[in-house]
Amino acid sequence: MTNFFNDESGAVTVDWVVMTAAVVGLGLAVVAGVRSGAGGLGSDISTSLTGASVASLGTLGSTGSGLLPDEVPVSMPEPSPIALPDPEPIILLGPAPMMPDI
Repeated sequence: MTNFFNDESGAVTVDWVVMTAAVVGLGLAVVAGVRSGAGGLGSDISTSLTGASVASLGTLGSTGSGLLPDEVPVSMPEPSPIALPDPEPIILLGPAPMMPDI
């Protein structure tokens, strides 16, 4: 009987079973959370698309439809170059690092 209580060969199996159950439980919780969020998002999209209208092909590209401007856009002038100050020199203090021999 003493040998039975001191034997630890099954302890690793119990640890793996508990850890696997925890991972499965966490996975189910994540799936439930994502499922409810995706369902809510889907109903929001459905609601906003219910009142949407689609333009017919005949009005696309025609003048006066509001889709394209009636005027030619005015070109913008070239931006003037920005003068940058001269960079200050970098001064290294101390000896240069030595590379190890390989």
